[in-house]
Amino acid sequence: MRIALPSAILLVCLAALVVAQQPAFQQTAVKMSGKTITLKYSALATSGGKIAGTPALFHTDSDLEVQGLAVPKGDYTLYVLPDAKEWQLIVSKQPGAQAAALNPKMELGRVPMDMKKAGAPAGTLRMTLSSFGNVSGKLELAWENTVASVPFNLDALRPNVEW
Repeated sequence: MRIALPSAILLVCLAALVVAQQPAFQQTAVKMSGKTITLKYSALATSGGKIAGTPALFHTDSDLEVQGLAVPKGDYTLYVLPDAKEWQLIVSKQPGAQAAALNPKMELGRVPMDMKKAGAPAGTLRMTLSSFGNVSGKLELAWENTVASVPFNLDALRPNVEW
C-alpha cells in the first residue's frame, strides 16, 4: 500500500500536467431555421503561436453557401491560411482524425475572408458563429490583432425540380 499510494499520486500529477499542456477545445454553434451549425476548435494562445494549419471541426445540418462556395450538409475540417493582406478559409472534406495535416486533394474549396483590425488583441484564438435572421450568418475568427470573417447562407431557396 505504501508504494501504491505515491505511485497513484504521481500518475494523477502526470495526467494533470499532460492535460494542462494541451490546448483547450472550444465549441460554438448556431441554430437557424431548425438546422444546427457547429464548430469545434482548439483555443490556442496567440503569443508567438501559429494559426496556419490548425484545423477546426465543422458540422452543418443544412447545405450552405459560404462566400460563393457550395457546402453540402455534413462534416468538414476548416483551415485558415493567413497572409499579410488577405486570409483564406479552406473547407476540407477530410474527417477529423485524418485532418491533422491539410490534404489539397480533399479540399472542397477556398474562400477569401473579410479582414479588419481588432479593437483589442485576443489572448487566445476565438471563433464564433452568429446568425442574422433565419437564413444568414457569419463565421468570425479573432487572432492577435486581426478579426477575419466569412458570411454564409442556408441553401433554403432551392429550385423546384418539378417546375
